[in-house]
Amino acid sequence: MASSSLPVTIFLCISFFFFLSVDANEVTVGGKSGDWKVPSSPSYSFNEWAQQARFKVGDFIVFRYEAGKDSVLQVTREAYEKCNTTSPKASFTDGNTKVKLEQAGPVYFISGTEGHCQKGQKLRLVVVTPRNSAFSPAPSPSEFDGPAVAPTSGSAKLTGGFSVIGLVLGLWAFFF
Repeated sequence: MASSSLPVTIFLCISFFFFLSVDANEVTVGGKSGDWKVPSSPSYSFNEWAQQARFKVGDFIVFRYEAGKDSVLQVTREAYEKCNTTSPKASFTDGNTKVKLEQAGPVYFISGTEGHCQKGQKLRLVVVTPRNSAFSPAPSPSEFDGPAVAPTSGSAKLTGGFSVIGLVLGLWAFFF
């Protein structure tokens, strides 16, 4: 019995991990236009765009811009507010920057090109944990001192519907 239950046990473990997995998203800054540049209108804000999306730990944020003519700096809140480019947490210049959002809370980005941040080329977003994004509303702005984040459907989903069936069938086969 023990040797025949080993494959079932392995199958159950694999099914369980697939069932619990959460999809990571790749989100391009600015949406479909996908341009990290000085906004063409003073009324446009990257933060307004960010309020329409939900960002969770494990997601990737993608910045598209002209390499060599612009850059992306990940900065502190203070540097974001003052458009200070002198001591970034991270600096990117490749033109197609992909940043993994690794922890919950506010994250700040500004352009590294002189004067661009002051003209509105800056982004503040709030990252939530996958557990929060899948099962509860986004945190309030006061929790993180960042923008309100509107919930979106399908931004985090549990996968592996067939894994549940496999889990049930595997348990049934194991015990009967």
